[in-house]
Amino acid sequence: MTNPLLAVWDTPFGLPPFDLISDDDFAPAVDAALAEARANIAAIAANSEPASFANTIEALERADATLGRVLGAFYSLAGADSNPAREALQRDFAPKLSAYSSEVAENKELFARVEELWQMREALDLTDEQQRVLMLSRRQFVRSGALLEGEAAIALREAKSRLSVLGTEFTQNLLADEREWFMPLAEGDLDGLPDFVIATARAAGTEKGADGPVVTLSRSLIVPFLQFSQRRDLRERAYQAWAARGANGGKTDNRGIAAETLALREKRAKLLGYETFADFKLETEMAGTPDAVRDLLMRVWKPAKAAAETDAQVLQRMLHADGWDGPLEPWDWRYYSEKRRKELHDLDEAELKPYLQLDRMIEAAFDCASKLFGLAFAPIEGPKYHPDVRMWEVTRDGEHIAVFIGDYFARGSKRSGAWCSAMRSQQRLDGEIRPHVINVCNFAKPAEGQAALLSYDDARTLFHEFGHALHQMLSDVTYESISGTSVARDFVELPSQLYEHWLEVPQVLAQFATHAETSEPMPKELLDRMLGAATYDMGFQTVEYVASALVDLAFHTGAAPADPMQKQAEVLADIGMPHAIGMRHATPHFAHVFAGDGYSCGYYSYMWSEVMDADAFEAFEEAGDPFDAETAKRLEETVLSSGGSVDAAELYTAFRGRLPGVDALLKGRGLAAAG
Repeated sequence: MTNPLLAVWDTPFGLPPFDLISDDDFAPAVDAALAEARANIAAIAANSEPASFANTIEALERADATLGRVLGAFYSLAGADSNPAREALQRDFAPKLSAYSSEVAENKELFARVEELWQMREALDLTDEQQRVLMLSRRQFVRSGALLEGEAAIALREAKSRLSVLGTEFTQNLLADEREWFMPLAEGDLDGLPDFVIATARAAGTEKGADGPVVTLSRSLIVPFLQFSQRRDLRERAYQAWAARGANGGKTDNRGIAAETLALREKRAKLLGYETFADFKLETEMAGTPDAVRDLLMRVWKPAKAAAETDAQVLQRMLHADGWDGPLEPWDWRYYSEKRRKELHDLDEAELKPYLQLDRMIEAAFDCASKLFGLAFAPIEGPKYHPDVRMWEVTRDGEHIAVFIGDYFARGSKRSGAWCSAMRSQQRLDGEIRPHVINVCNFAKPAEGQAALLSYDDARTLFHEFGHALHQMLSDVTYESISGTSVARDFVELPSQLYEHWLEVPQVLAQFATHAETSEPMPKELLDRMLGAATYDMGFQTVEYVASALVDLAFHTGAAPADPMQKQAEVLADIGMPHAIGMRHATPHFAHVFAGDGYSCGYYSYMWSEVMDADAFEAFEEAGDPFDAETAKRLEETVLSSGGSVDAAELYTAFRGRLPGVDALLKGRGLAAAG
């Protein structure tokens, strides 16, 4: 029988035929696709005709198309619905794919053709987009070791192969810790918990096969438990388990993996001629240098820390008033902060949640995209990798734009966090190919027949990931290598973080924040209180994020630390980390940094992009309408449709007329007067 992964996908919109694919199909499909890609690369390198953009660069764009199609299906499945077989496949594929990547980078004949085109680029009569793709192709070869010879080339290949294995192991260890830990709750332990937390705990207990409600390490359950549980002992136990992910000893401990990863990254950078991994990594980002990153982070850290310390004094007094001696602890902050929020803003998350239904927030995200960009969304059926998955066709003026896929609920087989990826990216090298874009979240799944309710933070996450999806769906370039989110890491978060602002537009919530039982809109008075509290506890949120970003930066700006945990402690001591606030991502579960190279020395990029998104939304405010058609059109034409076809700073300047300063960010976080 033909392997369904390698056959023509006779499915709606060419979606992967998940209903026909078994786990046994992936290994032979990847092997066949790798063989095809290697043959294509060999043919390009051995071409006797003089190098041309078409027979070299465009041929490279096509070379591993089958491999990309197979892996797009596999990694979407492996990240969102893992099992032991898929985890074993990930471990098997990592060194194979790294070896293929190294073979391409080290192919001297192939690089010679690319270099020849680069040297004669002025005479080639290329479009601006083609010039950009040529530059990026050559740069990728050089940064992958094309100029290295002999032992240096071998050492780099071995380092990259080992890094790919370590990244997979880190991810799987973290998933195992998150999947295996849960804390049973007796009925008396539920006292004080809102109904939505109790319902989520009962649903989690059912999933875990427990006899009653449980707390798991899913953010959508553990955070509200820490906010509302009156049991300080249980809060401490849950928090400590959450903070200890990846650091529990035994086979799932990630501390050794982190140390080896940092050492190999340093080795990789030095082999390529860079002093540090940070110098290597930031060379291609908007920030450019470690000093520029540190400057931004410290400008935000100082007012954020001042605000957090002021808040901590208030929360500690509340702790003492409850009869507890000693300092405020990390498992206390969310509980007392939630009580204080209710006092200051008369705002209770249990009161808000019924108005933030998942289905209505999806509608809100779609409606904003319709008003801004003319997009329409219609539910479709097709092959799914999990029953929870939902799909929509995206059109504009009747023309097909994309397939959007939403996978919203937490489950034990899904890695934590939220992300956007493209199972198929937009391009038109050989005819128009429209994307298949997926948003994956980890919201609490409700009991059968009940509406899924979100926290306001959950709703922001939904809008955030949908902003990434728009970047993919509205892409309008020729070459897949620069399509959609294929941009500088500290620019990629601009569309996602910018889109969050529309959730704060009062008219959006007035229309879509309706009660799950009564369908009544959120009362204006409650809406005003919610929006008025938008920057509440921002010192805490900013401190936990910036601390993680500073540790990430420190890991990569000097010699690799033999003990990353000691280095983490030194950084936190140096910046005066408040005792009662933990890093958002401590080293053993810092998947952004250690699950792969994507956000390594790049966790700062959320903040870098936030400088732009705060300024970018001001463009709509200056126009007097959050849905101003002219501003939205300019945003699409300059940023959302361009992918990586133009330098990020040029794209932003084309939209806004200038690059932004940090003031709009501090104002947006309510930190402008702190410090």
